[in-house]
Amino acid sequence: MSNIQDPTRTDPNLYSVVLENEEVRVLRYHDRPGDSTHPHAHPNSVMITMSSFQRRLRNDGKEVDVEIPAGEVRWLDAQVHHGENIGDTDTITFFVELKGTHAPVSEALGPQSNA
Repeated sequence: MSNIQDPTRTDPNLYSVVLENEEVRVLRYHDRPGDSTHPHAHPNSVMITMSSFQRRLRNDGKEVDVEIPAGEVRWLDAQVHHGENIGDTDTITFFVELKGTHAPVSEALGPQSNA
């Protein structure tokens, strides 16, 4: 992942590193209704939602709306996107980014459903 697509560089006001070692990097994400991100990349990650939220994710002309309740744990394929908080609550999530798994970027947008 190049630095230009690292979410802590594209949106440092929204993403922060809370832990990093040779195996993982853990990011905290917090935005408010109406906030948007710039295009950025995520490696294969586990997403843990601390709040319920609604988001619109976009990349390469594709768009998907996502609504996830608090307390969910979801797999996130490696992907590039930018998003917008389209709900009326803050989005608070943690991303556990896996290092050393150089998976190709997926066509998917957003996390996979646990259903």
